[in-house]
Amino acid sequence: MTSLTKYWENLDVLQINRQPARAHYIPYPDTDGAKQGKRGHSAFYQTLNGSWKFQYYRSVHDVNGAFYATDVDVNGMDDLIVPSCWQTNGYDQMHYTNVNYPIPCDPPFVPDQNPAGVYVRDFQLPTQWEQKETYVVFEGVNSCFYLWVNGAFVGYSQGSRIPAEFDLTEYVRPGQNRMTLLVLKWCDGTYLEDQDAWRYSGIYRDVYLLSREKTHIRDVFVNTDLSSDFSHATLRIEMETTGDAVVRAQLQDASGALVASGESNMNGQGTLALEVAHPTLWNAEQPHLYELYIQDGTETILIRVGFRNVEIRDGIFMVNGQAIKLKGVNRHDSHPKLGQTIPINHMIQDLKLMKQHNVNTIRTSHYPNDPRFLELCDQYGFYVVDEADLEAHGVGAVGKPHWLSADPAWRDAYVDRVVRMVERDKNHPSIIMWSLGNESGYGVNHVAMAEWAKARDASRLVHYEGEAPFGDHHTSVECLDVKSVMYPSIQDTEAYALDETKTKPFFLCEYSHAMGNGPGDLKDYWNLIYQYPKLMGGCVWEWCDHGIAAVTPDGQPYYAYGGDFGDRPNDGNFCIDGLVTPDRKPHTGLLELKQVLAPVSIEAVDVAKGMLKITNRYDFMGLSHLALHWKVEQEGRVLEQGQIWQLEAAPQTTVDVQLPYMMPEHADRGTYLSVSVWQNQENAWAPMGYEVTFESFAFSDTSAPAVMLPAHQSGPITVIEEEGCLSIRGLHFEHGFDLEAGVMQSMSKHGAKLLSKPMQYNLWRAPIDNDPRHEWIREGFDKVQMKVYSSTWEQPEPSQVTVRVSFSLGAFIRTPFLHGEALWTVEGTGEVTVAVKVKVREELPFLPRFGLELTMPAGSEEVEYFGHGPHESYIDKRQSVRKGKYLLTVDDMYEAYVMPQEHGSRYGTEWAAVSNELGMGLHFASAEPFSFNASHYTPADLTAARHTYDLVRREETTVHLDYKVSGVGSRSCGPELMKQYRLDEKEFTCEFVIRPIFKEDE
Repeated sequence: MTSLTKYWENLDVLQINRQPARAHYIPYPDTDGAKQGKRGHSAFYQTLNGSWKFQYYRSVHDVNGAFYATDVDVNGMDDLIVPSCWQTNGYDQMHYTNVNYPIPCDPPFVPDQNPAGVYVRDFQLPTQWEQKETYVVFEGVNSCFYLWVNGAFVGYSQGSRIPAEFDLTEYVRPGQNRMTLLVLKWCDGTYLEDQDAWRYSGIYRDVYLLSREKTHIRDVFVNTDLSSDFSHATLRIEMETTGDAVVRAQLQDASGALVASGESNMNGQGTLALEVAHPTLWNAEQPHLYELYIQDGTETILIRVGFRNVEIRDGIFMVNGQAIKLKGVNRHDSHPKLGQTIPINHMIQDLKLMKQHNVNTIRTSHYPNDPRFLELCDQYGFYVVDEADLEAHGVGAVGKPHWLSADPAWRDAYVDRVVRMVERDKNHPSIIMWSLGNESGYGVNHVAMAEWAKARDASRLVHYEGEAPFGDHHTSVECLDVKSVMYPSIQDTEAYALDETKTKPFFLCEYSHAMGNGPGDLKDYWNLIYQYPKLMGGCVWEWCDHGIAAVTPDGQPYYAYGGDFGDRPNDGNFCIDGLVTPDRKPHTGLLELKQVLAPVSIEAVDVAKGMLKITNRYDFMGLSHLALHWKVEQEGRVLEQGQIWQLEAAPQTTVDVQLPYMMPEHADRGTYLSVSVWQNQENAWAPMGYEVTFESFAFSDTSAPAVMLPAHQSGPITVIEEEGCLSIRGLHFEHGFDLEAGVMQSMSKHGAKLLSKPMQYNLWRAPIDNDPRHEWIREGFDKVQMKVYSSTWEQPEPSQVTVRVSFSLGAFIRTPFLHGEALWTVEGTGEVTVAVKVKVREELPFLPRFGLELTMPAGSEEVEYFGHGPHESYIDKRQSVRKGKYLLTVDDMYEAYVMPQEHGSRYGTEWAAVSNELGMGLHFASAEPFSFNASHYTPADLTAARHTYDLVRREETTVHLDYKVSGVGSRSCGPELMKQYRLDEKEFTCEFVIRPIFKEDE
């Protein structure tokens, strides 16, 4: 092995020769270049991104010889694009783990078989740089690295998601130079980087050179001191220079007009103050930025400035004197092909999607993001909780949650991470809180971090969730400004709000786990958050599914998750827990979040008279940028419509609006008022016409729903009982009822077969990630068998037949889940009504669902229904759907969750029809709204599948008519499904009407 000093297991060495942390910026030769912000156009910048020579070693001990020497032949080495992750390029092991360390928990030691990568890059030093100082900046290298230039050792650094800068002036020379890095997969810092994510290695963020004057501005800290009434600001520009310098500053507004300017002589340290009268304030809704140009000699630095104030007043979180709610998401760096290397357009795509879905806050879980991401947050308008690259979750897995946080030997490693974050990001107005990391227990090292952050920057709050009690730990939490909790229940959240002894704002840094088909409790949380001032909001876990784009041997694309690469230990599909797919397609959970967080609330005062209340939930904006479109519909037919081109309501106020329509005649439950609020102008993240929110209101909720078809030709029925089956024939139909099985086994109209197998009762659903899967399987819900105790029939009149069935549903070993009495009635029209009375075993867990499962023949592709749509909905996940008449295909109802599971149900359906393209099929109705689903996959298919490629699309269509389906919740990492969303009734009745139809004749 090459002789290396073993810094990677030495807590006393976090760096060798690394420059002190500073604010992020790129120097430019003039203000025009700085304004354009094209760093590659700056004569003082040179990228080292691109192709590097690379050699991967399974162990650092296999790295032999003076590999860093200038005369080493690198032609035999691989070519690797930088920035990138080893694992996404075929090196090392793709590995996903959440809590557990991927190495033995023996801090600060890591395995001797420590994978390593040698990077070599030859570069030319521009001639105009010869008399200047040259620096190299590594924005992100995981997990530690040694650096050589032209064969000379330059330095060492660790800390994967924070930059490392080195002065190369004495190492570089005119013309060609060679840079060599040795990057290690693991170091003692790995114990502080145990985030719930794929474990990547390598130079995964940008690398570049900077040319600086020998005397230059090294660091800048811009403070915006606002007067109490926000009518005046003092811009305090704290600077550090490398020598005597004459520094000039110019502040321009968004139009380019000069607002203030000043000049000062600096000698190492100094402050330049600019006075600004009547500043336009920055907030997430109106992200107004000024441009501060700081010049010294030939260099110009641009800092975009946002004037804003963050404070807590009487336990309420405020920005610019206004109480606000943080409507947030947790966001990891994650790309389905590039891993943790994130292109800038990918960042922009994320931010635009967030704005489109009414998100105003981002928690950078659980490390500082690329500095360009924060620049974009400043510009687009987001409140940011900037989180230190610190998570020691794995020590909790061995029963010592506070181990590292309470050990003074780790103090410097902890503080180093907050120092480098704060110094890099301190000039971003979007950052409202510094976070001390995540899930690392709590101890004196966190206190040291908080004290340093407060001393350096008093303009922001300090956050950390890990101080939540673990046993009898009693380290002071006075240094933390907010109470932050993960996944509290609704009851616990309200209890905090009502407790007058709790004086800190309450921040749900993680809540509503969005894994798979979920979350289902968003509305419940936000009802509380809006109600109680002390509740400052929260961040849903999390933004995106961390699936890895993969292809099966036969060419089927899919997204891989933990364990798919033979990685151990792994946490399976727990990384598939986002509001968007890996390629950024919104899940229905994101649509739900959008509606719950909507900045406009619409309430019906009197639907018949068109009277509405509109509440502006923006904190700083009026509604003049929004228009309202309304329409009155009856069973999908538009009766009247109109629009208000421009709404008017001041922030946090409510106005009355009356819509000019006539009360429709015969307005029943099928008559609705639909209201859509959309942008009447284009902005940076959405076009004109983009819908911000909507509501729909029934004109009546008491009259009978419009579910019944017109009366069909009726006639006498002929019944033949043969070998335990009834053949029931009418004028245009022939049905079969299996007396022994207790269900309808066939239905047809004009000879067209409408069932391909007998109906059956069902209470199983393919478990979603939030379901108590193991409890349900232990009870045998997935193995339901029907027992018929008695089955009798009669023909009370020539045009009617009834069958009474007494039955139970159960599974082996257990006593029956439920007992039921069913009355099947066949009319002379061919219509079948089934009315069921059910009694459920008392001690049974709540049921996944209860209803009928039908299998319709191939070609039954067309779905028409009146209910909630156009996408899936459940009892606790239905804010984002609206009542209406929908025409879809069965494939349209499929939701492609990365791990297949229950999906596609339509809550609150009034009626539905499934048919072939000629309209031949079945019509379903009920006196009470029901849940409806049509799919090419059975619950058993979905239960067995672990990936989308496991699903084999059936030609037949499986239809579910459900009395109820339990809600989806967010139990996979949150509280139990709330009782009001469970199907846990012990006695209930339900009824369905099933009619054969030829739709095009009706």
